[in-house]
Amino acid sequence: MTKTEVKQLSYDIIDSAIKVHTALGAGLLESVYQKCLEYELRKSGFHVQTEVRVPINYDGLQLDTDLRLDLLVNDCVLVELKAVENLQPIHSAQLMTYMRLLKKPQGLLINFHTHNITHAMKPLVNEIYRSLPDY
Repeated sequence: MTKTEVKQLSYDIIDSAIKVHTALGAGLLESVYQKCLEYELRKSGFHVQTEVRVPINYDGLQLDTDLRLDLLVNDCVLVELKAVENLQPIHSAQLMTYMRLLKKPQGLLINFHTHNITHAMKPLVNEIYRSLPDY
């Protein structure tokens, strides 16, 4: 993928999240928003994986952990959803770690517990994104 394609995919995911938030508002469980966002993305033709296991390899030892990413869209953009009062630095750190472990270029941290969802999302990129071609 190119940087342009990753950016467009991220914009499309954000548009779908805005649609879900506009319809449902704040105050529901994260799992409700996840199901609705998954539905919207699939309806738009995207390939969506849910509850993606995040493998941990420590010194050659494959750890059996329960780390799971909320959504992986088109095997490229990770989406971590929250329904919390305020996003915390640990939420960004979690998503950055998932991006590194899964070797994906971009992640979106989206908090549905807000009146204005556009102010409650945070795009994150890692070194893989920087190495993608621009065109």
